[in-house]
Amino acid sequence: YGAGYEYDHDSADGFSGQNYFPEKIDRLSAYQPVERGFERELKKRISYFKNLREKRKSN
Repeated sequence: YGAGYEYDHDSADGFSGQNYFPEKIDRLSAYQPVERGFERELKKRISYFKNLREKRKSN
């Protein structure tokens, strides 16, 4: 149990980027922030973590 698990706080940037969905299920994007108010900041953060996930996937 837990084999291969990466604790986020032990990873660079505090984000492991692990995927917990079955391989046959693509990652769902259920929230699309707009360029207005605090959603603008959320959009930046979502993009930041998406880029980290892609970077870790390619390594």
